Amino acid sequence: MPLIHVHLDRAVFDKSHEDIGNAIHEAQIEALGIPADDRFQIFQPHDAAELKFDPGYNGVDRRNLLVIRVTAVHMYPTATKQAFFRTVVDKLEPLGVRREDVLISLTENGFEDWYAGKN
Repeated sequence: MPLIHVHLDRAVFDKSHEDIGNAIHEAQIEALGIPADDRFQIFQPHDAAELKFDPGYNGVDRRNLLVIRVTAVHMYPTATKQAFFRTVVDKLEPLGVRREDVLISLTENGFEDWYAGKN
């Protein structure tokens, strides 16, 4: 059960949050193999100047940052996580979200660290 937090500009949220959420969820199904009903997403839109980033860090041309924070049980090998990252940006690009503007952080923990409505 990955938990997804998305931080993005309010204008992008207003225009595309449903499509962005669907794209991220589809990427999880395809790359991580999660069940279709395993969707837990929290969107946090931000006003102008609330998202601070260096537009040229690491030689990347960033213009409008979209941050995806994923918390998941430690069970995915590195290649699977890399495939997930690629799949996310591939699915966001047709929505007008540049791959250079996406930052994904995947943090893992154990099964014992979760409660999802039942033991």
